[in-house]
Amino acid sequence: MSDILEVLRAGALTTVQDLGRPGWAHLGVPRSGALDPAALRLANRLVGNPEQAAGLEITLTGCELRATRATTVAVVGAETDVRVGQRPGDTGRPLAVPGGAVLRVGPARRGLRCWLAVAGGIAVAPVLGSRSTDTLAGLGPAPLRDGDRLPLGTPAGPPAPVDLTVPAAFPTELGLTVRLGPRHDWFTPVALDRLLGTAYQVSPLSNRVGARLTGAPLPRVVADELPSEGLVLGAVQVPADGQPLVFLADHPTTGGYPVIAVVDDVTPLAQARPGTTVRFHGPQR
Repeated sequence: MSDILEVLRAGALTTVQDLGRPGWAHLGVPRSGALDPAALRLANRLVGNPEQAAGLEITLTGCELRATRATTVAVVGAETDVRVGQRPGDTGRPLAVPGGAVLRVGPARRGLRCWLAVAGGIAVAPVLGSRSTDTLAGLGPAPLRDGDRLPLGTPAGPPAPVDLTVPAAFPTELGLTVRLGPRHDWFTPVALDRLLGTAYQVSPLSNRVGARLTGAPLPRVVADELPSEGLVLGAVQVPADGQPLVFLADHPTTGGYPVIAVVDDVTPLAQARPGTTVRFHGPQR
């Protein structure tokens, strides 16, 4: 029988993710992949996997899993409780899991997401070179459900020796650096002043597609409709309500609302809970 990871409790949203499927945007396929690629790379290194191996991205409420073989796992990201059977385990370190033992990842106390790597990786069938779940396009495996059984690959190497776990930082306010976008001239000077000079909050309607923000609306000077044009990771699109939306890993590759700016690094938004304050910093105009 193949080695299997059984999903006892999937939680709010747990997906299979690797480093994504770059290079297909011209065909309408976004990169997808882990919202914090560095966190997944670290988890994989801790269990002896290649950095590109597929793991699990676990959102907010945790999950419960059981492997049919003895294995090693690592959990990186949000501040959470981890238990192997009745034994507590540390995040950011390799953990030995006996065959048949239940691995419990608890709800996030701080932060929003964590990434779990298993020795050998999650060996679901790749689609366009990646095992990542794309929640917008529906590519890759579906988000996990209770009772799912995930195949495990063959371990590639021994777990990493770790003597120190460095705790992650979970600020209540994020500063994001932006460059002006291709349609910044569609907005009034007031809109640009508001974007770079006021605070926004992460909306509960955010997901892997994008972080929706609430705050001062960004008025437009050009009211025309915009034909769909290309979108990139970090694009700050402004729908008709004037509230900015920062596109994340599962973003569409085209869109019809103007892009006022582009965020240089969206990784901090991976841990941004609803209500987190976001401030944009950019070039002087």
